[in-house]
Amino acid sequence: MINFDVVVIGGGPAGVMAAGAAAENGNKVLLLEKNDQIGKKILITGKGRCNITQSEFNLRTLVGAYRDGGKFLFSALHRFGPQSVVDFFESHDLEIKVERGGRVFPVSDDARDVVKVMEKYLKDLGVKVWLKIVVKQVIIEEDLVKEIILGDGQVIRPKQLIVATGGLSYPLTGATGEGYGWAKTAGHEIKKTIPALVPLKIKENWVKNLQGLSLKNVELSAWQGEKKIASRFGEMLFTHFGVSGPIVLDISKEVILAESSGKVELSLNLKPALNREQLDLRLQRDFKKNQNKLFKNSLNELLPQKLIPVIIGMVGINPEKEVNSITKAERQKLMQILTDLRFTVSGNMGYDLAIVTSGGVDTKEIDPRTMRSKIINNLYFAGEIINVDGPTGGYNLQAAWATGRLAGSSCL
Repeated sequence: MINFDVVVIGGGPAGVMAAGAAAENGNKVLLLEKNDQIGKKILITGKGRCNITQSEFNLRTLVGAYRDGGKFLFSALHRFGPQSVVDFFESHDLEIKVERGGRVFPVSDDARDVVKVMEKYLKDLGVKVWLKIVVKQVIIEEDLVKEIILGDGQVIRPKQLIVATGGLSYPLTGATGEGYGWAKTAGHEIKKTIPALVPLKIKENWVKNLQGLSLKNVELSAWQGEKKIASRFGEMLFTHFGVSGPIVLDISKEVILAESSGKVELSLNLKPALNREQLDLRLQRDFKKNQNKLFKNSLNELLPQKLIPVIIGMVGINPEKEVNSITKAERQKLMQILTDLRFTVSGNMGYDLAIVTSGGVDTKEIDPRTMRSKIINNLYFAGEIINVDGPTGGYNLQAAWATGRLAGSSCL
């Protein structure tokens, strides 16, 4: 039997930060990780570049981005917000840059450099890191975590335990949901989990014909009947299965929740910067400029080449028709399609491609000032296992760093 002041289960961003913060308090700390290295999920964030945080330094605006979970995160983000994260990495000699949308990356564009910082951070503080470790059981008696039983039969006695095992997203990184089981055994309620920030499948075949087409400065709205569920402005991407990209990912959670009660349609506005009158004038100018051309050859300045045959097919105007023969009614129909291009959601790509998991340990049962369980006195939670998730752009890593830091520093 081996004794430690603090044991952290999970070597992702929250677990590593928690282990380091606990060690800074003078604790003897053990970090248990099932993979052959820490930070497996860090390595794939931001397409391998690692979107470390979001450069939103106004606390209330930052908290608002997490919607229902923002209030719970207030203390954690106040203690260790985006500026603290930037300062932490810069103090460990990692150069940082801010890109469009407030996304913060290492200057090297290499997530491996972030993992190297975290490895050195733990090593310098004397944290014991055990890799390729399976936790078989967490023993709880008299409202306390008493023992951790490992797969090889070893028994560890922690004074305090931090569970930072993540959710269910990207299972290849080791996120397979064991932490939910331990939390449930401890008496915690687990809020229903669903994939979040996940690409969406689309029913219509024409969408698949646009595979690889990326659109910028467009507006995507989700509708269920006459009710608008959500709307986002920015970038999206057509794929072989449907749609992806930042605004699709950000809208996906609302879509998945709504799908349980009926069909959801997406509406794409290709020209959101123009109102109907401005767009009509734009079309009239384009048609006048191209009045002697065929309709199929008149849209090159208005739309990406790949999208033109799709729009022509939907609007119902003969592609061989001369532009000077197009009627006002036909122009109005084109304008309608450009501002409300509809397609039907037929599912999502699941946890394999979901950036985060929505759901998890109920925040009402965790003290937001310490991340300590309100049920078990020496149990803490950090990161994605908690029922909090945010939009794309570094918000979820920021929540992981902040809750991990708070949990670790609360272990005195």
